[in-house]
Amino acid sequence: MLNINKKVNASELTVALTGRLDTTTAPDLEKELKSSLDGIKALIINMEGLEYISSAGLRVLLSAQKIMNRQGEMKVVCVNDTIMEIFEVTGFSDILTIE
Repeated sequence: MLNINKKVNASELTVALTGRLDTTTAPDLEKELKSSLDGIKALIINMEGLEYISSAGLRVLLSAQKIMNRQGEMKVVCVNDTIMEIFEVTGFSDILTIE
């Protein structure tokens, strides 16, 4: 299960993820992001509560990054060690801005 909590502040969108981002939940996040990124200059994805991310979840992050490259910036924050390890193994730590 994945809980998606969105907060918009002017042209900044913060998306807090809790739970598991996998093949079952990735489409939900993709849909949420696609419908929310219009006019957004800064996308912040908070992964503090994220326990797991699969390749499907990584794909959603990659497509969000591509959109944000055109219209602003995307940051991934509060990444725990488990998720960070996945980012490093997959090379995503080089693609994403992680703080």
